[in-house]
Amino acid sequence: MRFVFYTHSVVSDWNHGNAHFQRGVMRELIASGHHAFALEPADGWSRSNLLAEKGPFAIERFRKDFPELIPVTYDASFDHEAWIANADVVIVHEWTDPDLVARIGRAKLNGGNFTLLFHDTHHRAVSATQWISALNLEHYDGVLLFGEALRESYLRAGWGKRAFTWHEAADDRLFRPQLDVEPQSDLVWIGNWGDDERSAEIDQFLIEPARGLGLSGTVHGVRYPAEALAALADAGLRHEGWIANADVPKTFAQHRVTVHIPRRPYREHLPGIPTIRMFEALACGIPLISAPWSDVEGLFRPGKDFLFARDGAELRRHLRDVLHDAELAKALAVAGLETILARHTCRHRVDELFDILAACGNRAAVDSTTAKEAAA
Repeated sequence: MRFVFYTHSVVSDWNHGNAHFQRGVMRELIASGHHAFALEPADGWSRSNLLAEKGPFAIERFRKDFPELIPVTYDASFDHEAWIANADVVIVHEWTDPDLVARIGRAKLNGGNFTLLFHDTHHRAVSATQWISALNLEHYDGVLLFGEALRESYLRAGWGKRAFTWHEAADDRLFRPQLDVEPQSDLVWIGNWGDDERSAEIDQFLIEPARGLGLSGTVHGVRYPAEALAALADAGLRHEGWIANADVPKTFAQHRVTVHIPRRPYREHLPGIPTIRMFEALACGIPLISAPWSDVEGLFRPGKDFLFARDGAELRRHLRDVLHDAELAKALAVAGLETILARHTCRHRVDELFDILAACGNRAAVDSTTAKEAAA
């Protein structure tokens, strides 16, 4: 089958973690014998910022790390209709320009034989409802939402013909334990600043516990203001900026523990949606301690796969316990990896995608699902 993904960027994940999951899904499709292409705007803000910060090196890293992925950039003169005419499936991410979202819908109306899906992995459905409600999804076959709470928001608002929950997951072809790497430092956190969406949480669940315990550690991420960089340095944490995703597994392995700090809109308005870094960290077999969020969908086994901390003081206690109890650290790492491999890899999500496509009437997906069930 031929899949076309409209992405904000698959080349750049600068302040754009959605690229991780899209890359992983496309890699799984390609490994299964399908064709997958990623379309992205030539002037997208993530790609532009990555080039400004790292230069052409970052693009070369992408090509080296993900040689099977085929990114295609488009501008105002791009012939979208010609590009998607022979597609079996077109998946349009919510960062796509609204006019283009509507244009692709019209292409479907005007005889497009592809299954057309809209993919939302953001909180704007609850934080900027006017933006989402203005999108023209009339001719889309369905919408993919990365959490049940978001799916319910779409259903209540009447956005899209069908709504399917499709969580993000770890690309376990990339994210896996690095058993030959020895930890060199205590704590690592990989996450972007996020403006006011988690600035207080970063202080409460990262900076203060690290300072209080006198931990060594590293922070990767972009858009940190000067005062945040000063606070990290004061706490003994090195800030090392953007990190290529292919380097993340080794970085996790060089540290003894990590933390998960969700953004406030997800915690308060979209329960059940962790950041993709949580899936990736557990896939790498590093013990994880999480700031509060509600696992209402039962994605994990809290207390076994990872530890929840209700506040900064409890997170500090959990950090101390994990760093001083090798058996506890090992048990968390083993259990977290077990759950990822059993339920939350991009391979699982591709299987779910084919079930969704079959539900939308895609004949090739129906045949593929039937053949897979017969072989099982």
